[in-house]
Amino acid sequence: MEEERLHFHEMGLDDRVLKALADLGWSQPTLIQEKAIPLALEGKDLLARARTGSGKTAAYAIPLIQRILMSKQTVREQAVRALVLVPTKELGQQVQSMIRQLTAYCSRDVRVADISGKADISAQKPILMEKPDIVVSTPSRVQAHINGQNLQLQSSLEMLVIDEADLLFSFGFEADLKSLLCHLPKIYQAFLMSATLNDDVQALKELVLHNPVMLKLQGSQLPDSSQLQQYSVRCEEEDKFLLIYTLLKLGLVQGKSLLFVRDVDRCYRLKLFLEQFSIPACVLNSELPIHSRCHIITQFNQGFYNYIIATDEQGLENPARCSQKTQEKGKKKKNSRKKGKDKEYGVSRGIDFHNVCNVINFDFPASVESYIHRVGRTARADNPGSALSFISHTELPMLMEVENALTGDSTHDSVLKPYGFKMEEIEGFRYRCRDAMRSVTKQAVKEARLKEIKQELLNSEKLKVCDRFISSSSSLMSSDWLSLIFCVTDVLRRQSQRPAAAATRQRPSSRRHQTSPEERARLPDPDGAEKSRQSSETTEEKEE
Repeated sequence: MEEERLHFHEMGLDDRVLKALADLGWSQPTLIQEKAIPLALEGKDLLARARTGSGKTAAYAIPLIQRILMSKQTVREQAVRALVLVPTKELGQQVQSMIRQLTAYCSRDVRVADISGKADISAQKPILMEKPDIVVSTPSRVQAHINGQNLQLQSSLEMLVIDEADLLFSFGFEADLKSLLCHLPKIYQAFLMSATLNDDVQALKELVLHNPVMLKLQGSQLPDSSQLQQYSVRCEEEDKFLLIYTLLKLGLVQGKSLLFVRDVDRCYRLKLFLEQFSIPACVLNSELPIHSRCHIITQFNQGFYNYIIATDEQGLENPARCSQKTQEKGKKKKNSRKKGKDKEYGVSRGIDFHNVCNVINFDFPASVESYIHRVGRTARADNPGSALSFISHTELPMLMEVENALTGDSTHDSVLKPYGFKMEEIEGFRYRCRDAMRSVTKQAVKEARLKEIKQELLNSEKLKVCDRFISSSSSLMSSDWLSLIFCVTDVLRRQSQRPAAAATRQRPSSRRHQTSPEERARLPDPDGAEKSRQSSETTEEKEE
């Protein structure tokens, strides 16, 4: 006999929160929400592990809102009572959006502010001066505001949440977080939310939690085969392009899809390849600003694109492996590779892509965690989904690691079923794919990346003064995109200096022309002088 499930109205939640939940269409809590919300409302610290897409955000957001509403019944003073730390700016915006939906009927009593963006510290100071009840941010940005004395948490903070805790240290926030904890009160309630439990999460547990309740809900970190179908197909480099062309062009893959590759260059190479067959796709580029990336995600969620090509930044997902490689190659190359990328960028982690039917691993991920979080973008909540991984011979060892991690000690069949596709049946398309692959050169990829960054510059309000300059500088298209940015920066500097220089030149000239009528009468008349000269010339001609 099935155990009776707990419903939202049985948790003692405020009527305004229940009304917001009804508007969202949430009739019943997910398993993580059912277990975590009552414990959080009792004031216990939580360490919760649940698979991606299981509703972890609402599992901590609802208790935060409820406790703030309850405390405001007795204490009306406005203060920052809850801090939500996230590893990426995209996840910060998503958390803020979710909290605003849940506070639709109590937005005056519970205010939330996301300060994880790239705006200047001084620009965000007025937001923090209003003392929002919930602040969402990355650890580095919170620490910057504390250092700038824009944010005080020592006396008011009651709750701390660390979302995607297993990614926080690998994104380089360990020092920021440890420094931040020194500015928190001695007593506060804390939640750690994660899809996996690794060494970083254990270290955070020791730092943050006090006698926590541990929730390990799903044995598997991904949905079962009735909801998520996982397939793999063995193919080498050329076959990968041939297969993706066939799947998308012939409509064998239906619905919105995420295509994951190794790095940003591969993103643009695949995009240019697909464009030659009139298959539109967009690239989620870590070099672009946060607002541009979120705009691309919004367009994808609204149905403007069916395919997003992205990378989960392996150097950030697997820092140990990355650091080992970079040490061999030298510090200079390490710095040059990292330049231009946003370290607080994450695609496979945390971001809520809506109604994703398929995840295609064009390049197989470099770690088990990365595979889990990539595939976790589909089959969210109760929706079905499928995941297809292209496996080359060099990626077979990682495939075995993923298989072992997902099956555990069970003797069940392989989780990733062989994809029943006969490559010999699509040999007729190979010559087309080869021609398309030849045209996607390194120079073409470079120009595509530059074109997108140039377009971002043109769309920027601050850089509209450079529109004519960039449009006329076709020679820059062949140079590195960093050179373009340096040129644009130089033009901006000149533009800002010109008004001051012009004003300086105009000041004495304006005083020179402010003469009295008597002075003007004594000055020679240029028109009269000209007439006198012309008359004298006429007289000389007559005398001759």
